[in-house]
Amino acid sequence: MSAGADLDRAAANAHAASPMSNPPPPHCIVLLAYEHMNVLDLCGPLQAFATATRHGDADAPPRYATVVASADGGKVMTGAGLAIDTVSVETLHDVAIDTLIAPGGCKGESYSAPRKLIEWVASRAPTVRRLCSVCTGAFLLAEAGQLDGRKVATHWEWALRLRDRHPDIEVDADSIFVRDGSVWTSAGVTAGIDMTLALIEDDFGHQVAIETARRLVMFIKRSGGQSQFSAPLSAQLKDPGGFGDLHAWIAANLRSHLTVEHLAGHVHMSARTFARTYTARMGVTPARMVESIRLEAACRSLQTSELPLKAIADRVGYGDEQAMRRAFQRQFGVGPKVYRDRFSRHQAIGAE
Repeated sequence: MSAGADLDRAAANAHAASPMSNPPPPHCIVLLAYEHMNVLDLCGPLQAFATATRHGDADAPPRYATVVASADGGKVMTGAGLAIDTVSVETLHDVAIDTLIAPGGCKGESYSAPRKLIEWVASRAPTVRRLCSVCTGAFLLAEAGQLDGRKVATHWEWALRLRDRHPDIEVDADSIFVRDGSVWTSAGVTAGIDMTLALIEDDFGHQVAIETARRLVMFIKRSGGQSQFSAPLSAQLKDPGGFGDLHAWIAANLRSHLTVEHLAGHVHMSARTFARTYTARMGVTPARMVESIRLEAACRSLQTSELPLKAIADRVGYGDEQAMRRAFQRQFGVGPKVYRDRFSRHQAIGAE
């Protein structure tokens, strides 16, 4: 059975569910697939839409109808080794697509997608209500000419490469997801679920979105941005190479007394010239950047180690746990223990 026939059947079921009210058809969500893609980039949003569709009145019409499509149809092997059944994009010729989502993932260190898929996105994008990407799926949309002049998000490890490959795009290296008009782009992997919850909220309101999040055991809005995972990345985007060596040196010497005078001496400038030059070029003060890099190191320790909070605070140069707690509250709106509870691969240790 074709994808169009499946969607027609979903619409007919919606009509049968409420014969007196002539309900609107479900939103048609098309998720693209290609070899070596990240399976969670696809399955995360797919499950969120399915959960939102099932929640609520059993007699109510379905909210979403989903289709997974690839360039030629058939089974597509993901990077995790799981084969996904797909329909060909050619079967969607007469389908009214509401939202088109490009997942990310690739084999190796450079992104590529089938030329046929890129050309199809370029031809269909003007006809869809929303165009979305997860992780490196932004590269697919960019190759299809859909992101020029827009602000977009992608995985922090790929942000610099996206900017270099497509200089007309404004890359936001920190946000979990970005909405620029009808184009929605998200950061890596699980951020696709965050974006999908926002899409659901945009379609059906906060109550449906928050109930979907609750059933998925997700936060409706995750605190903080990708700076939780790569603090100085946005600085690299603003000034690639300029103070890169200094930032690397700071990261290796977090327990030092990193005053303006100390930093200025490292780059062979006077303190006054350094402070003025750095702030003008980077858009933040040296002290703010030092705190960002300390936060990155603290976050990494919270995620990957079982060290007590006091030991982490000392390791990254805060001196005491209270200073680290204040920094987390300023940046993320939560303390280090809450952060660890949400993101650590270990059981939380220490007290808030």
